Amino acid sequence: MESDPSLSFMEKLFHLKEANTTVRREVLAGLTTFVSMAYILFVNPQVLGTAGMDKGAVFTATALSAILGSVLMALLANYPIAIAPGLGDNAFFTYSVVLAMGIPWQTAMAGVFMSSILFLLISVLKLRELVIDSIPHDLKLAMAAGIGLFIAFVGLQGGGLVTASKSTLVEMGSLTVPTTWLTIFGLVATGLLMAKKVPGSIFIGMVLTTIVGLITKLIPLPKQIISTIPSMKPTFGVGVAHMPDLANPQLWAVVLVFLLVAFFDTAGTLIGLAEQAGFMKDNKMPRIGKALMADSISMLGGAVMGTTPTAAFVESSAGIAVGGRTGLTALVVSVMFAISMFFSPLLSIVTTNVTAPVLIIVGILMAQSMKQIDWTKFEIAMPAFLTIVGMPLTYNISYGFAFGILFYPLTMWAAGRRKEVTPIMYILFFVFILLLYIINILPGK
Repeated sequence: MESDPSLSFMEKLFHLKEANTTVRREVLAGLTTFVSMAYILFVNPQVLGTAGMDKGAVFTATALSAILGSVLMALLANYPIAIAPGLGDNAFFTYSVVLAMGIPWQTAMAGVFMSSILFLLISVLKLRELVIDSIPHDLKLAMAAGIGLFIAFVGLQGGGLVTASKSTLVEMGSLTVPTTWLTIFGLVATGLLMAKKVPGSIFIGMVLTTIVGLITKLIPLPKQIISTIPSMKPTFGVGVAHMPDLANPQLWAVVLVFLLVAFFDTAGTLIGLAEQAGFMKDNKMPRIGKALMADSISMLGGAVMGTTPTAAFVESSAGIAVGGRTGLTALVVSVMFAISMFFSPLLSIVTTNVTAPVLIIVGILMAQSMKQIDWTKFEIAMPAFLTIVGMPLTYNISYGFAFGILFYPLTMWAAGRRKEVTPIMYILFFVFILLLYIINILPGK
């Protein structure tokens, strides 16, 4: 068995013995990770479809960008970490940029494309780590938590659990609406699975909710299950073609926020997963440059194909938990995404009531970062709190970023800790003042 050429090739490519793992264990880890993150295949088209994008094209772009990112992570960095379009980015794209700011999705995709170019450039120049290190840890945690609350709010609203109110802005949704109960079932089922630590809880919860919806006829039966891969023609290259739209100054605010979200999302996730897998050495992650490069290239590829920025998926922790330690795990994930591309008809049965519990659960997971914020120091607590509540209450992730960036230097100065504020934070302070002016004062929305 040891003389099998395929096994020796795998050993040479992924250094399985050095990582104290086997092909079988890596394949199992890859399958576990895929099942845990497969929901993005259906949630991403649902979210971006709300912005007016073709769901079939987004489905294909989602799968292909996940394949590209995961293959690059496997071959360049040899890490058991999968990459796919992130929930925070697609929520910002749809609800903040397209719906709130009134920017057409084609123009917004040009902003994604430009931010991906800048993202790749700063990764090549190795400036990414410098900027990440310059922003205080507490604000990074607050940004993650704020995005989590924003995503959860979108899920509560989309699932019918929260509705608009003229007197109180929001109120409890009506329990006489049958589809709202479908959301409740999905939330309870997924929550119980998560509490029991069942691998792939989110995906299983989606399947159970869909089955209940089909049985109760709240969701119509699909006409077919397997089909040819949907064309990306409605979205492919749209961002590139609309690059001239970036003459609108408002778009540069979008570009910056996409850049910042991508910065913190992947970097934080990579470090957390590396800690779990025991890869960290002297508080540093080996080959992090290659891992960031894999993410940067997949983000650029995704922008061309027609999807929002990719990110390292925290669900990779499920695969790591069952023994995944090399890039072979990520490679298996990419193979599974390739196979899944033939199941696009299932998009029709994954309604907002099916995806709403996913958004709420992911929001809960992201909100857990709040526990690490130093709430005992008011100069930290104020900008962190404003960042967190600013995102859901203004229904705009960029405003939450702005609140934190603007208040942090001020409160640190007042507390006599101005030397702890990095020069880059001062630069961002003035940049966000300019961006808020551009967004709210200049015409062109």
